Amino acid sequence: MSTRIHIAEYLDADLDTERWHCHDCGHDIGPLREDYKRGLLVGERDPSEIHPPGIEGDYTFAPRGEWIRILEFYCPGCARQIETEYLPPGHPLTHDTALDVDAIKARLASDEVRIDDDMKLEEVRQP
Repeated sequence: MSTRIHIAEYLDADLDTERWHCHDCGHDIGPLREDYKRGLLVGERDPSEIHPPGIEGDYTFAPRGEWIRILEFYCPGCARQIETEYLPPGHPLTHDTALDVDAIKARLASDEVRIDDDMKLEEVRQP
């Protein structure tokens, strides 16, 4: 039985090994109890590449590079883009996903939940 849970579109959590994995290629991204972004490749994009000016002039409705940076996170195994962040310059990366690994393992061990065929946690109905 697999103990891998599908957490986000391109992100899985393996409860046995306590490791993050790319959903597409299975690449080991890093420790499950740490921020998965630490194990990804990071690219910074110029906001004007993604959001071109809507009008001419001083106020173009496009983000300015001195006010915002766009960070893209990629799997080192298959180059799948896993996450994107818009952050002010100098702001640390956000830690957006933290799992209570011990609680999930306890619920699985007690048969309160199970991992279904789609790698999602499913409540087990007691008769």
